[in-house]
Amino acid sequence: MPVTLIFDAQSRLYANAAAEEDPVEGEDVDGQVETGEVTEVDDSSSVDGLKPSPDVDVTVFFTKPAGNGFELPVGKEVHFLVGVQNKGSKDIVVDSMDASFRYSADFSFYLQNFTAVPYNRLVRPKQEVTLSYQFFVADFYTPRQYGLNVNLYYRDAEKQYLSPVFNETISIVELDEGLDTETFFLFIVLAALAALGLVGAYQLLGNFGKKHIVSSSSSKPRVEVGTSAHDDVDYDWLPQETIKQLNKSPNAAKPNSPRQRRTTNKKE
Repeated sequence: MPVTLIFDAQSRLYANAAAEEDPVEGEDVDGQVETGEVTEVDDSSSVDGLKPSPDVDVTVFFTKPAGNGFELPVGKEVHFLVGVQNKGSKDIVVDSMDASFRYSADFSFYLQNFTAVPYNRLVRPKQEVTLSYQFFVADFYTPRQYGLNVNLYYRDAEKQYLSPVFNETISIVELDEGLDTETFFLFIVLAALAALGLVGAYQLLGNFGKKHIVSSSSSKPRVEVGTSAHDDVDYDWLPQETIKQLNKSPNAAKPNSPRQRRTTNKKE
């Protein structure tokens, strides 16, 4: 919401300034003669009337991504180091440093302000300190040119100063990254899950096939074979009279059980 409010306020100011009458070429504007030539002005060096100290030198070195900072990847963090050298004879105190994205055609038009980092570092004469700063390039930025402004605030015993650490037009780009480690392990996990799924399906189909074979064999009707009248039975133990009687009546039941045999013997 703060970024949106800043964006809206700056757009209104920019529209009002554009609506004003343009000065006539050659007319004196604030003590200067308009020549018609376009000159890039560093607005950040005069924020709230603050100027850089002639006794302080600042240098910037981008560590992530490595380079000069003119190409920043979208959706990534940006890290850089700032060297502050005190060439004067007075102690200085580095208060803070901030950064912001600006409209590339007009550096007074803010797009996003990043966090101001406090340092409170004392730098004695002829000494130098190194400060670190980082910010994140949000995913909603489209790949094109923007203005990047980095300001360093410091003071001595008498005055407050501001030095523009970086105030250039940069390009936000999309990285064409290859197969990173996270994606590689994701593919390995997916391949392992697919292999487990195939093994489970193979075992399930094997168990289903075995059950189908068993059920098919068990569904066949079973035929019970009983004893027939022509079975080979040993009748030698019977008396001859009984055997003759059985031969005379072939339709009579043969005594197959011991009870029937005892009954037959008693009759005889």
